[in-house]
Amino acid sequence: MIMRFLTRIKSLQALEAAARHGSFVGAASELDVTPAAVGQLVRSLEDWIGCPLFKRSRSGRERLTPTEEAREALSDITHGLDLLEAGLKTLKGRKARSIVVITASQALVANWLLSRLNDFTSAYPDIDVRLDVSDRVMDLTQGDADIAIRCGMGTWKGVKATYLMDEEIIAVCRQRLLPSRGKVDANWIATQTLIHDGSGHPEGDFPTWEKWLTQAGVAEVPTDHGFSINSAAAVIQGAVAGRGVALVRKKLVASEIESGQLVHLLPDQRWPVKWAYYVVATNKALRRYEVNAFHDWLTTKIALLPENTLSEI
Repeated sequence: MIMRFLTRIKSLQALEAAARHGSFVGAASELDVTPAAVGQLVRSLEDWIGCPLFKRSRSGRERLTPTEEAREALSDITHGLDLLEAGLKTLKGRKARSIVVITASQALVANWLLSRLNDFTSAYPDIDVRLDVSDRVMDLTQGDADIAIRCGMGTWKGVKATYLMDEEIIAVCRQRLLPSRGKVDANWIATQTLIHDGSGHPEGDFPTWEKWLTQAGVAEVPTDHGFSINSAAAVIQGAVAGRGVALVRKKLVASEIESGQLVHLLPDQRWPVKWAYYVVATNKALRRYEVNAFHDWLTTKIALLPENTLSEI
């Protein structure tokens, strides 16, 4: 006869959550109970086992550190809880739909992701997609979203970051801004209204207009010519509206260039950046079918698609 200790489920949930958060407070917020209740559940499990499961400290961000015995068991416990959740979904029946919550910046969602989502929903009709559009970096370890597409150095803590594609900065403008006569060169660009991206890109080596024009060979570079916008999406919208010439991420304006809304100026002027795009999720989230499906779809299919043919000048 197999004896199962399922009466300890709540205690195991409390242990697993407290280990991830490093505190009873974080676990309590996730489980929607009080920190005292989490502590009591963990202590009852310690009493039953007969040894401590956490090393406790009075300071620091993570005040609870799992003991060696707890660390050895946590992988199986986490896997078991995930299997129980999957089993409950099976019991609920095939009509129950899976939901994956994806977070990405406004610029990436509007200019890159939305046009590709139909392919995912066609391949996985049983998975509903919910988009959480935000320019702030959401804490995936706290369950704010299931998976993220981020542009950066790929060094975010507590998550798995899988490389998706690189990026470079290009100059673009509306076709109607181009001169009817004469050559479009860096000196002509320097005389135009310049849209500056003021959203900030730490360690990314994103160029200012001053740096870009200097590299292009302009002798006297205007340092305060034009206007600044603190949103990458709004910079692109300003260029599409014909408000001036903008430095933008190439991947985010591929469709606008393809459709003729924007023109890629001086395509030989290259400025690759250190930032790249990554698919980001916690290991726990990736064990869920719907999250893993979206992750694999992005990394194995979308990342391998050839870029659209770009209209350049």
